[in-house]
Amino acid sequence: MVAVADGGAAYGEVTGERTNCSEAEFTAYVQERRASLYATAYHLTGDRFEAEDLLQSALFSTYRAWDRISDKAAVGGYLRRTMTNLHISAWRRRKLNEYPTEELPETVGETDAMRGTELRAVLWQALARLPELQRTMLVLRYYEGRTDPEIAEILDISVGTVKSSIWRSLRRLREDEVLSFGRDEEESFGELVA
Repeated sequence: MVAVADGGAAYGEVTGERTNCSEAEFTAYVQERRASLYATAYHLTGDRFEAEDLLQSALFSTYRAWDRISDKAAVGGYLRRTMTNLHISAWRRRKLNEYPTEELPETVGETDAMRGTELRAVLWQALARLPELQRTMLVLRYYEGRTDPEIAEILDISVGTVKSSIWRSLRRLREDEVLSFGRDEEESFGELVA
């Protein structure tokens, strides 16, 4: 982050656009607030290296506009807004490179393939033990990806009934002894739903 301030000094020397006073103000500002600015960049990106790049780009942009910013108390907001805009722009550029596909590419599984088949069979047996309406709701929600209002419309019942029924169904599955395999509920149920 200090490299940007130093890079800014080099920029000023080459172009002659900066005064020593404004460079010193900018450098002091960056040194004083770099931790909070970096934290903002990190929260936006979630990655240390991307946060550093984002902050450096925002600082460069701010350095170029430093003399035009009349209210130096507003620089923090200006920098945070710049970081947000840069992050959104980068996100949109990356998003354009992703294309939907009918089939997912094959991935190497870390679990035994037979274990997954066995788990699915046990899960379907547990679902068969549920009342038909609850089983239908779970299939619509988790296998077809339907929302609560869509399920309510399909089954001609209220959204509240859908929510409460799905909650009761999941609770029954968590308490199912066959699904537990002697493990705690969170571990076994999480593995089946994932």
